[in-house]
This record gives sequence, structure tokens and C-alpha cells, in this order.
Amino acid sequence: MNFMAEKPKSLKWNFFMNAVLTASSLLFPLVSFPYVSRVLGPEGMGKVSFASSLVSYFAIFAQLGIPTYGIRVCAALRDRKTELTRTVQELTLLNLIMSAAAYGALFALVWAVPKLRAERELYFIMSLTILFNAIGMEWLYKALEQYAYIAARSIFFKVVSLGAVFALVHRPEDVLVYGAVSLIALSGSSVLNLLNARRFVGLRPVGDYHLGRHLGPVGVFFAMSCATTLYTQLDTVMLGFLQTDREVGYYHAAVKIKSILVSVVTSLGVVLLPRAAYYIQQGRRDQFEQMAAKALRFVWLAAPPLALYFILFARESILFLSGGAYAAAVLPMQIILPVLVLVGLTNVMGLQMLVPLGREKAVLRSELAGAAVNLAANFLLIPGLSSVGAALGTLLAETVVWAIQRRALRDQLRWVSLPLARLAGALGAGCLASIWVKALDLPPFFALALSAGLFFGSYGLAHLAAREPLALELLALLRRKTRLPGK
Repeated sequence: MNFMAEKPKSLKWNFFMNAVLTASSLLFPLVSFPYVSRVLGPEGMGKVSFASSLVSYFAIFAQLGIPTYGIRVCAALRDRKTELTRTVQELTLLNLIMSAAAYGALFALVWAVPKLRAERELYFIMSLTILFNAIGMEWLYKALEQYAYIAARSIFFKVVSLGAVFALVHRPEDVLVYGAVSLIALSGSSVLNLLNARRFVGLRPVGDYHLGRHLGPVGVFFAMSCATTLYTQLDTVMLGFLQTDREVGYYHAAVKIKSILVSVVTSLGVVLLPRAAYYIQQGRRDQFEQMAAKALRFVWLAAPPLALYFILFARESILFLSGGAYAAAVLPMQIILPVLVLVGLTNVMGLQMLVPLGREKAVLRSELAGAAVNLAANFLLIPGLSSVGAALGTLLAETVVWAIQRRALRDQLRWVSLPLARLAGALGAGCLASIWVKALDLPPFFALALSAGLFFGSYGLAHLAAREPLALELLALLRRKTRLPGK
């Protein structure tokens, strides 16, 4: 079928499919991470986490801001196949050129630094993410709102990767094996993306390329990506250089849980960027504002309860997912979890509002400020506080990013009302209903299962009792989806 004949799916469908993808991103780590963290131990997990974080800097350099820019520009061109094809080929060519430069810089660094050279095989394996990112063109599928395909493909390769983990990773020495296995989902998805791209764009060179026309806007998105990666990965990289692999392993256990929860909080925002860019390009400002307001309300209702619950039950979460050897990860996890609220809000304000409005430089300023704060805080705090210092640095950086973006949108956010009192009451209900479970001294899994049911059940019922509009809308949607035929 010619893609141009397909109608764009509704935002509710896109959100549902992205929710399926998010659920899989929650489920698979819950299955694999407890096993891997116990097999490799804090030191082995620290090595993989440090290598992954360091390689991510070079991956960002190779992508040149294309993942975000590509979504916006391709979404605006989705009704013009020839121009879309040319743009996709130009961006892919830019990506490949920059990937070659990134590989050269990475291998030079690994060879020059003894600590890295000692683990050169691991860095070679992890560096394959650079190549797979270049050929995967994930931004094209998001721009065209192909969330059903993205979800189905990702879940399939997650299953394959999960099977490989249990089949191949058995000893603390299997660090290289785990590094390679962790790439299966990415490599398979990228190859399939490349083969499937012919449904939407031509694969034969169309010529008349003008790579230079992308360099200006891509440069801003590139700077944004660098700044974001700097303050989101700098904590792990600096911890690896200033402390031990074991400390990185503790911190990785805390950040792993935070990262899983962030994917839940930002799940709605992921599907909004292409539609927001399309609305702005079509001059449909009212629909854009309605969509942004609902996204902010979703974050405000979803992020605080997740952050509060896992702060209260951080010890049980760490013991369940990673084991007693990672007990030192509890405090860093509790410190870093408020980031859920900040990242959720900035994901909407920055990527779903400022970027479609063409105000990328405001996002860049906020992220550069966050990177500077993170760098300074890490230098001051990590030597004395180790993983706790890294968590504090990240929290400070995300607070600065939120404050600057909030100021940039002070006029646009006047039409958004967030239910502060209602939220506080619902959070209080969740705490009162669940906190007593800690006194039972149950095994971690049973403590989490019981307390989560009580906390989130009470939280949801409190919102329904208060007639929270979004909660009522979600309940009505759930009833429609679960209604039996003929009822």
C-alpha cells in the first residue's frame, strides 16, 4: 500500500500503542535486570554501564541532532513523498558521515586512555550502537506515526534479547557477552527499519541533494542533544573516572529504576511531537494548545505518585531487582526520583511545545545551563559522596532545566490549570493506605505487590471521587475497550 494513501492514526491509538511499548520496556527489565545484576555483580554492571554512558557521547555526536529534527521536518513533509524521500536520504547520509568521524574519535580515545584500553573489546561491542542508530532511521517512523509497527518490532526483539540473556550470561566474567546481547534489540530493529523503509520512501538515490540546508537547524538540535546527554550521562561517566566500577554499579541500579519510570511518564509526550509539528505547520493553534494542556495534566497526575511510591519503597525495589549486594543504591535512588516530575514536565514543555513552536534555542539554553550545573555539582560532590553526589548533581541539573523552560513558556502556560490540592489529597490517600506494609517485613516481591496495589488503587479512587476530568476520561476509555461485544 502506498503510504500516502494511509490516514494518520488517532492520537488515542498512537498513545495506546506507545503504552504497549512502554509496558514492554517496564516488563522486560523487571525480568532480566534482577538476573543480570546478580550474575555480573556491581563491578561487572558498572563496567557495562560506564562503557554505555561513554559511547553515548560519541553516538550523540554521530546523530547530529537528527533524531529530533528528523521527526519535525519529516512530519511536515509526510504528504509529499518525493521531498520526504530526498530529506530522509540527506539526513541518513549526514548521519553516516558523522558516524565515521565519531568512530575515529572514540577509537583514538580508547587507545590513548589505559583504563579504556584495558576494556577495548567491550567498547568495540558497545560502539556498534553508533552504526545501528545511523541505519535505523527511527525518527522517520515516529514522524509518520507508525507506533503499531514500532511497538510490535521492539517487543519481538526484546523477547529475542531476553532469551539470549538467560541462555548466554551465566558468570561474572560474561561482561562482553552481556554487552553484545544488550545490542540485539537495537541491531535487529535497525536492520528491519532499513528494510521496511521502502514502504514510505524511495531507496534509490534521487539526486539533487542539498545537505547544507539541514546544517543550520540540525546544529541547534545537535547542541540540544549534546547538552542533554552531557547532564544525563555525565554523572555515570564522572563517577566511573572519580570512583570505582562498584560505585558505578550501585548508581546504575538506582538509575535503572528511574529510567524505567521516566519512560512511563514521558509515554504520552513521545507520540505528540509529530502531531504537534503538523498542527503548527497547518496553523491549527487551538488544537496544539489543547493537546499540550492534556499532556501536561497527564504528567502531573502520573509522575508524582510514581516518584513518591518508589521513594517510600526504594529499599524493597532495590532488593527485589538487584539483590542485597546493591543496598548502597537505596539512598541515591531516593534522591534522584523527584527527577521523574521534572523530566516529565520538561519533556512536554521542551520537545512538545517549544520545539514545534520553533523555539529550539530556548530549549538549548535550558539544557546548557543544566549541563553546567551538573558538571560543577559532580566535581564538588562525587569525590566525597560517590553515587549520592551523582544523584544530587542530576537532581540539581533537572531543576535548573525545568525552571528555565517554565520561564520561557510563562505566557503559553497561563491557560493550563493543574490540580495541586486534589493531587496532594490523592497522594496522601496513597501513603496512608500503603505505608503500614513496611512494618510486615514481607519478602520484597510481596511487599511491592501489596503496597503498590494499595497505593495506586487509593490514589486512583481519590481522583475519581474528586471527579478529576482526566481520570474520568481514562476510566471511560477503559470501559469502552473492555466492553464485551453485544453489551
